[in-house]
Amino acid sequence: MIKIAIFDDHKHRRDALKLMISLRQDMECIGDYEHCIKLVEYLRNSVPDVVLMDINMPGMDGIEGVKLLKKHYPATLIIMQTIFEDEEKIFNALLAGADGYILKNAPNDKLIEGIIEVVHGGAPMTPSIAKQVLGYFNKRPDKANQEVFNLSNREMDILHLLVKGYSHKMIASALFIAINTVNNHIKSIYQKLHVHSVSEAVATAIQKKIV
Repeated sequence: MIKIAIFDDHKHRRDALKLMISLRQDMECIGDYEHCIKLVEYLRNSVPDVVLMDINMPGMDGIEGVKLLKKHYPATLIIMQTIFEDEEKIFNALLAGADGYILKNAPNDKLIEGIIEVVHGGAPMTPSIAKQVLGYFNKRPDKANQEVFNLSNREMDILHLLVKGYSHKMIASALFIAINTVNNHIKSIYQKLHVHSVSEAVATAIQKKIV
């Protein structure tokens, strides 16, 4: 059972998400909240597997909420939700530790797929968001040489696909290699980049101009 918490300042949105989750036998909404100010207190007695986090909320925005979650509940996975495709906020959310980024206007089935994907190690992104992320680093000059980080060509291939939001399974299919091989390469990438999650790897790849 995937335990999910919702942070969104719009009640109708929270109610809609709770209804969507209630229709699944493999998911459970353990709480919904209109702000992040008391996030640590809210989740103390029941830590969620996944948080659906609105990026724009009063008092404390979702990016600050992500930082709190990663500090106090590092195992919790976070999917950012917004109606905007703000390049800077997308990047800042990834840097803060968000594990995925799905627009609020995405169909329910895509959000459900994203929840399942993030639990299985993926970094789900709405296609337009993935395009924004790619556009962000493609505009930057002076990309770092992969040799600085001692990444192999195969590791670079996988890192590119992680940035595009591919799950481990999708990478295996795209590169015609076994899922265990993908997992081993990703572990190696984590070690070389000194990170511990897909979102950190993506953010570091962008920030350090590796890809």
